[in-house]
Amino acid sequence: MSVSATLLFAGLGTLLFHVCTKFKVPAFLGSSFAYLGGFSTVATMPAYEGLDPETKLAYALGGIVIAGLLYLVLALLFKVLGAKKVMRYFPPIVTGPMIIMIGLNLSGSAINNASTCWWLALVAMAIIVVANIWGKGMVKIIPILLGVVGSYIVALIAGKVDFTEVGGANFVGLQHFVLAKFDLTAILVMAPIAIAAMMEHIGDMSAISSTTGKNFIEDPGLHRTLLGDGLATVVAGMFGGPANTTYSENTGVVALTRVFDPFVMRIAAVMAIILSLSPKFEAVINSIPAAIIGGISFVLYGMIAATGIRTIVENQVDYVNMRNVLITAIILVSGLGFNHKNIVIGSVAFGGLACAAVFGIILNAILPGKDYEFKED
Repeated sequence: MSVSATLLFAGLGTLLFHVCTKFKVPAFLGSSFAYLGGFSTVATMPAYEGLDPETKLAYALGGIVIAGLLYLVLALLFKVLGAKKVMRYFPPIVTGPMIIMIGLNLSGSAINNASTCWWLALVAMAIIVVANIWGKGMVKIIPILLGVVGSYIVALIAGKVDFTEVGGANFVGLQHFVLAKFDLTAILVMAPIAIAAMMEHIGDMSAISSTTGKNFIEDPGLHRTLLGDGLATVVAGMFGGPANTTYSENTGVVALTRVFDPFVMRIAAVMAIILSLSPKFEAVINSIPAAIIGGISFVLYGMIAATGIRTIVENQVDYVNMRNVLITAIILVSGLGFNHKNIVIGSVAFGGLACAAVFGIILNAILPGKDYEFKED
C-alpha cells in the first residue's frame, strides 16, 4: 500500500467527516489497524493464488468499500430505529471475541518481521513499554510513534537503514493510486471487520463526548458520525487507501491539551494532505527496517487482542453463563480455524473473520438466556 495515498485519504477523510458532522466533533480520521488481518488473509487465500500483489490489493480494497457502505447502513438504522434496538445484536459477547480475533490473526506477520533482526525489534518494543509504563504527559500518549522514531535512530547508528529509495525520490509528486476491484470472496473477508470497527467508532465517540463535556452522540448524532466515517472509508478504499477510523489516540491528545476546537483537526488534515504530496517523505517511511515494524506490531497487534479482552471485562460478561462460553468458543475457533481451511460455497470462500462474525451474531440472536442489555448511557 502507498503511504502517500494513506496520508491523502486520512486528510480528505477527516475533512469529509467534519462536513458530515456539521464541523462540531474534534476528531481526526486515520488508517484503521482493524483491517490489517483482512489484508493479510486476502493476500494468502488460495482463491487469489498466482495474482500479483497489486491485483490482490485491489480486491481487498473492494472489500473495504463494502465495509464503508455497512457504516452507512448502520447510520440509517440508528436514525430510523434508534441505537438501543440496533446494538442489541452487537453486544460485547460478540464484539469482544471478534476484536481478539483481529489481533491474533496478525500475530504471524509480527513474528515474521521481527525475526529479520530480533535485537532491533526488541529495542522498538522496549521503548513502547517504557513510554507506556513510566512516560508522563505527551510521552504516554504517543508510545508507538516514539517506538518507531527511537528504534529508527538506533538502526541508523547500526547501519541497518537502506537509503537507496530515499535518494532517488522527488520532493513533490503524485500518489500511486490503486482502483478497487470487487469479488465476493474478498468482500466476505473484509466486510465483517466493519462490525468491530463500528463498535470502536461508537466507543471513540463516547470517549470524545466524555472528554469535551459535549454529547456528540446526541448532537450531531451517532448517525452523522457513522456516515462521515463510512464515507471516508468508501472514498479511501476506491482509490488505494486503507479503511479510516476515528483515532483513539486523538482523544488522548485532546484530553491532555484541553484543546477542543475541531478547527485544529482540520489543520492536521491539511498537513496530512500536504505530506502526501512528497514521495521523498514516503520513501523515508518505507526505509524503516522490517524488524522495527515487527517489534511495533508485536505490541500493537497484541494490544488489539487485549482491547477485545477489555471489552469483555469492562462490560462484565458473565462466563458462568454457558451461553456466553459457547458463543465465545465458536467465535475464537472459527476466527483462527477457517483461515487455514476456508468454507467454500461455489466460487466464494469464507475466511475466518467472516465465519466468526456470522456465527457469533446468529448464535447471540437465537440462543436463549441473553443476559446483557444496552443502557441509555
